[in-house]
Amino acid sequence: MSIRLVGLTKRFTDSVAVDRVSLEIQEGELFTLLGTSGSGKSTILRLIAGLILPDDGRIELNGRDVTMLPPQARGAGFVFQNYSIFRHMTVAENVEFGLRIRRVPAPDRRQRREELLDLVGLSGLQDRYADQLSGGQQQRVALARALAYHPDVLLLDEPFGALDVQIRAQLRRSLKEIQQQLRVTTILVTHDQEEAFEVADRVGVLDRGHLVEVGTAEALYHHPRTEFAATFVGGGNVLVGWEEAGQIKLGQVLLPMPEDAPQHEPHAPVRVLFRPENVLIQERALAAASGLFPLGRGRVVRQVFAGPLTRVTLEGEGLEGARPLAPMLGYGAPATFIEAVLQTDAPSVPSLESDQKVWLALRDYHVLAPTGLKVLIAVDDPPSPQPAVEFGSLLVEKTGGVATLLTVVANEEDRPRTKDALEKLRTTSPVAAPRLEAKVRRGDSTTEILLEAQEGLYEVVVIGRRGSRQQPSLGFGTTARRVLTRAHLPVLVLQTARPHIGRILICTAAGEPGKVDIGFGGRIAHRTGAQAAVLHIARTSSKEAAKRAERHLRQAQRFLSSLGVENEASIIRGPLVETIANEAERGDYDLVVIGAPAPQTRRNVRSRDHAAGIVGATRRPVLVVPMPN
Repeated sequence: MSIRLVGLTKRFTDSVAVDRVSLEIQEGELFTLLGTSGSGKSTILRLIAGLILPDDGRIELNGRDVTMLPPQARGAGFVFQNYSIFRHMTVAENVEFGLRIRRVPAPDRRQRREELLDLVGLSGLQDRYADQLSGGQQQRVALARALAYHPDVLLLDEPFGALDVQIRAQLRRSLKEIQQQLRVTTILVTHDQEEAFEVADRVGVLDRGHLVEVGTAEALYHHPRTEFAATFVGGGNVLVGWEEAGQIKLGQVLLPMPEDAPQHEPHAPVRVLFRPENVLIQERALAAASGLFPLGRGRVVRQVFAGPLTRVTLEGEGLEGARPLAPMLGYGAPATFIEAVLQTDAPSVPSLESDQKVWLALRDYHVLAPTGLKVLIAVDDPPSPQPAVEFGSLLVEKTGGVATLLTVVANEEDRPRTKDALEKLRTTSPVAAPRLEAKVRRGDSTTEILLEAQEGLYEVVVIGRRGSRQQPSLGFGTTARRVLTRAHLPVLVLQTARPHIGRILICTAAGEPGKVDIGFGGRIAHRTGAQAAVLHIARTSSKEAAKRAERHLRQAQRFLSSLGVENEASIIRGPLVETIANEAERGDYDLVVIGAPAPQTRRNVRSRDHAAGIVGATRRPVLVVPMPN
């Protein structure tokens, strides 16, 4: 029984749980959906089972469209994480339950029950109740019950998540053996990478409702296409360097550009992935050789014993200036850290001590496909040249990113007219056509902007506020305010466009939350070549707070310097909103970056109001970055 999903979509209020997922699973295949909590993997399973209905798309089982059929008409067996066996029934009654309601004769039920109990290793336990079984045994009962009526497909929703490590390992082996013996098409949902690698024929990686990548475990581990798969599957080191004369420049290190690497423009950022086991550590200098790529000297930062392996964190002295995407091991640190794993008892492994200087090299590395900032530009209806389009296009052009022009209409009959106008606006933009698309949605403007932002995995939303070039105003439009307060990603709000991005003011709070706006503002400054000024507004005269702020600004400056961003920092006392607005005007900044609590952690409502106040107090473009409390 094959499974085919075509454009499968499921929305809940203004969030998208599953976004246009298309996938084909072959008959007899054991396919794993791998993702974090909230990625949509369990929702996909429930859509296939018929427990919930999709908003769009199609589900086919063996070529038969079952999208709108009830669960009992789909021929799918379902196993939940929390067992869900009937506690008032014996093991035998649980396994036979589905057969009984299908009016299968008693002798046939008993025969099928005995076959399955033997298959899952529960022979002789047919008279026990749930409270007489271990967690692993209860899950075996649930599996036997799901298989009892010969389902066409088997759906497993994190079935081993509530069990201890040893039992999980045993049940994974059992599941693989049972699935291969029965050849039932199976989808397993999990967040455990080891589990996915061990049992699956193929793995699909999910992120925020999107099917990011599909492949065998080996392909996803060694040759991922996307940054998300590279950092989520298996873990590893991802450094951002630059293309230089056909080579990759990572700090002071030059690596050959692999022949099969995706095409990169001259001087474009290059993201390099290398797994910890491919980092070679030696006490003597390593020369370039076939299959060996020196990284220069490194310093041992820490070691963690993990049984047969020792995990080592190193500071790559020659890699300073190469921006690490993974691991992120020290905000504001001037160095680049990498992780390696060594066989604990291997005779060729050197004995290492903290702060010891060693020589590093790579056995292998992989270059990811190039990417840029992905921007959603909200365009008023009727579409026309406006500050959001002008400055948003400039941001995309300077960062080498991609963008979508989005207009929301109230009525379906307005869509063709608006689409034509939006297309004309797109073709007159300075951004090259392949990096800019136009889209029209119908409905409430705030809701549709937020939905598009999540569905498209955008990194920034650009939206205009009330006022015009002829009649500027410090008012704050309703849609802009709602998007700002409800969005879970950075929002750039403006009413007047700047002709360039040369100076950026980053307003930061001391401590962990302030690192978020520094990081995002620094990323934009790095990509646009802008200068950055870091500003902290002192709210008290406390000496302890002053020291914490000074330490935070030093870290921020080191971080920006590591990105190659020219920067300065200052502390000013005064009212928050007025001081930032005045400083933005005084320094003639092209962009102001501020942080505000993310909607889901909006404990400090006043801080969110402060962000809106700053947006309303200046005509400068203001980028509001969600940050944790």
